[in-house]
Amino acid sequence: MPEARPETRVPVNLKVRVWGMGADGHTFFQNASACNISNRGALLSGIEHELKVGEIIGVQFGDKKARCKVVWVLDAGVGQKIQAGIELLKEQECPWKTELLSTESSAPLPFTNRRRWPRHRISFPIELRDERVNTPIRVNATDVSGNGCYVETILPIPIGTALKIEFWMNSEKISTGAIVRTCDPGVGMGIEFIGLPEPHRHRLQAHLEKLDPKVSSALDQNKPS
Repeated sequence: MPEARPETRVPVNLKVRVWGMGADGHTFFQNASACNISNRGALLSGIEHELKVGEIIGVQFGDKKARCKVVWVLDAGVGQKIQAGIELLKEQECPWKTELLSTESSAPLPFTNRRRWPRHRISFPIELRDERVNTPIRVNATDVSGNGCYVETILPIPIGTALKIEFWMNSEKISTGAIVRTCDPGVGMGIEFIGLPEPHRHRLQAHLEKLDPKVSSALDQNKPS
């Protein structure tokens, strides 16, 4: 089976309307936020109802509506509430197409933006969960930044697979949605954190710099005077 092609995701914060059937069997209709948008889907935050993976929901941005499938769900806590990764159904027109056209040409892929997010080659314990099997896997990431990490494994997960990631910053447990961006059979896989709010990314980067200060020192020495 061919691997899914990585899709360009644009970090935004769009106000959308979401409706459908919750996990409790009751219909809902509410405002939410869409971020990390692409032509195929988005990350929704601020959902106040439990959702089931595989459920079909409706999303509206402006006057454009589309039907989407829920591909992963994460309880992100009080601030973000329920987060969900959604994928547009086939033949559904992308409701935020104009937003993509106006921003994607100038927005770099977060996972490859290494200048802004220096990588730290340290052993960083994380727990990842593949929605297809729903079994947690505890691993040590070896290349970490505020945008993602690289996990060395002889059996990497295919590109495009949605994951749930959990890790600790001191005594605080952080949960986020993620997606596999690169897959190197027999070597490892690159993972992008797609559900991590911007303040959390900065906090994670600062936490990594404390654990691995030599990277920050090297960057400072290479800055032009």
